[in-house]
Amino acid sequence: MSFDVTTVRIFLAILMLSIASYTDIKKREIDDRIWMIFGGLSVVMLIFVPDLSHSLVTIGISLIVSPIALLVWRIGFFGGADAFALIVLASLAPGITFANSQINPFTTLIDAVLLSIIPVFVNVIRNVVSILKHEDIFNGFETESQKNKIIAMFVGHRAKNPKFSFSIEKKEGNLRKLDFTLKNADSAEFCSSSDTWVTPGVPYMIYIFGGFIVQLVYGDVIFNLIGMH
Repeated sequence: MSFDVTTVRIFLAILMLSIASYTDIKKREIDDRIWMIFGGLSVVMLIFVPDLSHSLVTIGISLIVSPIALLVWRIGFFGGADAFALIVLASLAPGITFANSQINPFTTLIDAVLLSIIPVFVNVIRNVVSILKHEDIFNGFETESQKNKIIAMFVGHRAKNPKFSFSIEKKEGNLRKLDFTLKNADSAEFCSSSDTWVTPGVPYMIYIFGGFIVQLVYGDVIFNLIGMH
């Protein structure tokens, strides 16, 4: 009976990202044991590869994403779990795609970033619908600039009872003002105030999962768009 290492690698990668995404959605935190278990399994997979030296080179190239992932984490764009997911993924399923197109160590991350733009369109549609329903979504923000109001329509929405979202407003004296300060993904607290402008706190793990699936079936979105195959 043959042992298809690539199929097992893909299965383990999807299993890891499924568990991580589910727990991130439910609890907004991920147990570090997930990375230790699947990181260990990535080492076990080396026992079954036909060409160990080639596999080590492939993994080494894939792990180029590691310092970038750690840097983005430290800056606060996404959490530590997201960085660990990308690092373990690079060793568990290095350079794997079914698509007849070029990929690179950053393909999953790049595809994830592109997927993370989706909430922008959702915010715009949501806000336009509210305006068409004659809702005054900027009530209380009369002194706010038109430019900031337009930006707010792209990055967030006004929520009556926000859940798993970050506030994008602040108080200046008795005035309510919009605040687009970058929130640290690891330390920022979810908004609990009612009737507040917020930006959705969508777990980035979902985008990483989606980015990996896009890599498998389509490859690198940017490379495909500019015709690099």
